[in-house]
Amino acid sequence: MIPGSRGLSHAPIPASRPSSSEGPATPTVDPHDPPDPTSETPALDAAPDAPAPEPASSPSAPRTLRSRARALFADTRPLQNLHFKRLWQANIVTVIGAQITIITVPAQLWSLTGSSLYVGLTGLFGLVPLVVLGLWGGAIADAFDRRKILLVTTLGLILTSGLFAAQALLQVRNVWVILGIFAAQQAFFAVNQPARTALIPSLVPRDQLPAANALNMTVGQFGAIAGPLVGGALLPFLGFSLLYLIDTVCLLATLWAVLRLPALKPEGAIARPGLRSVLDGFVYTWKHKILLVSFAVDLIAMVFGMPRALYPQLADQSFGGPAQGGMEFAALSVAMALGALLGGIFSGWLGRVHRVGLAVLIAVGAWGLVVMGFGGATWLADGRAMPWLAVAVAFMAAGGIADMISMVFRQTMLQGAASDAVRGRLQGVFLVVVAGGPRFADVAHGAAADVLGAPLTVVLGGALVVLGVLACGVLVPQFTRYRVPSGW
Repeated sequence: MIPGSRGLSHAPIPASRPSSSEGPATPTVDPHDPPDPTSETPALDAAPDAPAPEPASSPSAPRTLRSRARALFADTRPLQNLHFKRLWQANIVTVIGAQITIITVPAQLWSLTGSSLYVGLTGLFGLVPLVVLGLWGGAIADAFDRRKILLVTTLGLILTSGLFAAQALLQVRNVWVILGIFAAQQAFFAVNQPARTALIPSLVPRDQLPAANALNMTVGQFGAIAGPLVGGALLPFLGFSLLYLIDTVCLLATLWAVLRLPALKPEGAIARPGLRSVLDGFVYTWKHKILLVSFAVDLIAMVFGMPRALYPQLADQSFGGPAQGGMEFAALSVAMALGALLGGIFSGWLGRVHRVGLAVLIAVGAWGLVVMGFGGATWLADGRAMPWLAVAVAFMAAGGIADMISMVFRQTMLQGAASDAVRGRLQGVFLVVVAGGPRFADVAHGAAADVLGAPLTVVLGGALVVLGVLACGVLVPQFTRYRVPSGW
């Protein structure tokens, strides 16, 4: 999903043995044990040259045109699990409100200051709690009842969303108050995210992990489309306070879903979520070089190639939109999510890809190219909305497809690598990389745009992504050769 989404999309299962509709439980093993040669889980550094066998098919029963068409669409088998389905449905409502706030905060800051530097500070104020509490939150998720963790953090998200609405209603007009509330909100999110993401392998069979991740991302992209469209269009009419209030109300859907969850303490729970347990997560990650490269590739893509902090400036100056928001800003904000949604809808082929490492490199390289095209369109617009706004949206939609493919495969590699005892801490590291990268990019892009201008900043960022991906492929060829077994 796009970093910043706060909806709950993964649910724990009861401590008792799950039924066949709920998916198999994940066995608990010591995270530092060497790989079991009889296990279906491969060592991540393994890069077999022989192609993995394709799923068996009956030659006497050729696939019909209907079955071929169905295979193009999203695999919905994970929705057979009632826990996954209930919270996946609740997430549809929650992510809309979350995305409304995600575009309303920078729009309010731009309206107050007229500076992309202040808008970019949301990256810094979001990055610090994500780094500190994201790592600690992963250890918490491996130590305590994950239902209680989700309950406390969801209440915290509701509180901070209400504070956003209050400051806008009272017309506080203080940049530091807005940034302070934003930092508190990201702190709750940082603890919430590892716990909810670590639950997927306990809900669905391993071969359904790509499908489950694609379904979750599809819902996230739906909210990322509906939220900016609603928020961007209504900002000039409803104002900031009512839009923040919509987010607060939408979060109640997540709270309702969390209250219905059973208690679930992680298998092999650690005794204390301290510094040593956090370091254990880093040690585990360090031992698996493929994971390190997957994190590095994502950082390259997001730090250099994520121009979202510049959307208010580009909408205003490149495409002639109003400074306080409007359809130009909404179109830029929704473009990437639209592409990712289309990619999720037609994601049935993802489960048949075995050369995952190569697929990640191709997807991230494509992301860098479309970011360069997006920057070129904003440069040529020169204050004219059409036709360059449509070109820019098309480029970022293509980028959304590439980002969705990369995210699904990288998350699947991570989830299949760990036991339940260490999964929360690995998700904490993943959160810092996936959510922290774009926030660092907000700061870097905002500062660079004040010196170089927004269009040139975007073009140069996309070029650096392409060069970085090529370097990763050359320096770490085992990542390019990495495959997943046919059992996934």
